Amino acid sequence: MCINLSIDFFLPFSPSPCLQLLEVHSARLHVYTCSCRTNTTAPPVLSMREMLTRSPTPTGRFTIAAKHHISIAEIYESDLVDIEKAIAHYEQAADYYKGEESNSSANKCLLKVGAYCAQLEQYQKAIEIYEQVGANTMDNPLLKYSAKEYFFKAALCHFIVDELNAKIAVEKYEEMFPAFSDSRECKLLKKLLEAHEEQNSEAFTEAVKEFDSISRLDQWHTTLLLRIKKTIQGDEGDLK
Repeated sequence: MCINLSIDFFLPFSPSPCLQLLEVHSARLHVYTCSCRTNTTAPPVLSMREMLTRSPTPTGRFTIAAKHHISIAEIYESDLVDIEKAIAHYEQAADYYKGEESNSSANKCLLKVGAYCAQLEQYQKAIEIYEQVGANTMDNPLLKYSAKEYFFKAALCHFIVDELNAKIAVEKYEEMFPAFSDSRECKLLKKLLEAHEEQNSEAFTEAVKEFDSISRLDQWHTTLLLRIKKTIQGDEGDLK
């Protein structure tokens, strides 16, 4: 049940009508976000979305709108289990963060989109996101070590689509980001490509096990690796 509170309780005096309207929107949406997490029906989220589209977003306040879109996305992904709508709101949040030049926050939203797109077999969109985020981070001294992971994920998406595409992608990533060549992720990809080319499911599995024994693979990676392995003729469809 959504809480019906007076907006005056949340709203301080604001000299700007535009900012005041945004504060009204922010306060109401905050109440909806807090109260509707116990409600698994769609109308509260629809009301939140309507307020986002109707309320103006003055310069300098994009971050507030981005956070509201993230709140809606989280409700869609956890409470309502509508991943397509969650993706749309994470994308909108990323756009708002870019408007404030908050690239790190934008990348976090885009990575959520990329992960879900890969799960939904929207591989080309996932590839574009992972390559974009990888390119954005590889020259940043604080973030460059994460770039290898993004290129690794992009290569796995390529691999599912086509083995040759994956080979070309790995070569491109090595050229773009030389440190990728020495990474365990790149070495794994090359072993997997060789095993796949030879249609050797045992070698494929052993390469994954060896990597996993040092760097634990999460459910996302495991799912994609299983999809790739299933394209090997005679494969039983597991990594054991």
